Amino acid sequence: MNTKIKTFVSIVFVTSLMLTVSCKGKTEQNNSAPAEQTEIAEKQGKEYTSDYVCPMHCEGSGSDTEGNCPKCGMAYVANEDHKKDGHKH
Repeated sequence: MNTKIKTFVSIVFVTSLMLTVSCKGKTEQNNSAPAEQTEIAEKQGKEYTSDYVCPMHCEGSGSDTEGNCPKCGMAYVANEDHKKDGHKH
């Protein structure tokens, strides 16, 4: 009978440990800003709003003319989401 109690306690302990570890990430994720709001906030810089942007969206990159990214050296591509004068054409 003593063996049954040890087995039961061990199962309860392992199950509790697994639930604690697996739920930890979900709690942190729920406390953060929604992914959509974070994505919108991140896409406000010059590397997202210029006429020409680096495909890697390196910080500080982007230009009104064609060229290469000063950070990674990749050729700029036309920004299809560019809004000139607040209008998307």
